[in-house]
Amino acid sequence: MSERIRVGMADLNICKAPDSILTLGLGSCVGVVLYDRNKKICGMLHAMLPDSTKIRNNEHRAKFVDTGLEDLIGLLEKEGVRRSSLVAKVAGGATMFNFSSGSEISGIGTRNAEAVRTILKQYNIPIIADDTGKNYGRTVEFYPESGKFEIRAVGREVTFI
Repeated sequence: MSERIRVGMADLNICKAPDSILTLGLGSCVGVVLYDRNKKICGMLHAMLPDSTKIRNNEHRAKFVDTGLEDLIGLLEKEGVRRSSLVAKVAGGATMFNFSSGSEISGIGTRNAEAVRTILKQYNIPIIADDTGKNYGRTVEFYPESGKFEIRAVGREVTFI
């Protein structure tokens, strides 16, 4: 019997087949899956903000793309995964509300998605599928057995990347 492992907001976890891993309500937040196709193990991060160095209260590392990805890679390496075998799939990073251009949260979804791309490039982890941007929230579930990333959004067809 397989289990669904939930990842909350500003949270991360790992998952092995035949289980699946999911997170709810990605708006401007990003959901990043790091996946080893051979070992059928993955990790998921639900990050809210791009950069921990820009915020004073940054102890909650999974809240941020930079420190959250660092911790997720560390967890996977403890499970015997080599960084060189990881690939990534990314969703979220939407523009959910219109704020004045000077607002600190203006464009946060775009900045989250860009931070993911930048940091994964530094780690030499390729992004093989991406469903970011646009103006709607997503709920995502990843299946390490098949490598499919299911994306559900209200009023839209379920898609797999």
